[in-house]
Amino acid sequence: MPQDTQTGRLTAVTDATFATAVLAADRPVVVDFWAEWCPPCRVVSRHLAELAEEFGDALRFVTVNTDENPATTRAYQVMSAPTMLVFRGGEVVGSIVGSRPKNHLRQSFAGHLDG
Repeated sequence: MPQDTQTGRLTAVTDATFATAVLAADRPVVVDFWAEWCPPCRVVSRHLAELAEEFGDALRFVTVNTDENPATTRAYQVMSAPTMLVFRGGEVVGSIVGSRPKNHLRQSFAGHLDG
């Protein structure tokens, strides 16, 4: 069974680990759907790594390589990279498609924290 891999506070999840890592999480999870061939994905990935440090344990940040994990990518109808989906209680509660400035991402994700 594939293992999650972690770099800092960003964890790479797979089709096999998505349900446990994201749907069953005890806090909101930001899922970054990305692809190796996608230049804007690299920019977003750097932003997310920094935001993961800022948010600490309040939010979990994970990545899904769309080319290597087609089942999860299809299940959530991800058509563009990068796409970020915010999950809470196993449901999608927010989405951002395309590259955005770090401040925009920070504000969007902060809106999904407990008040």
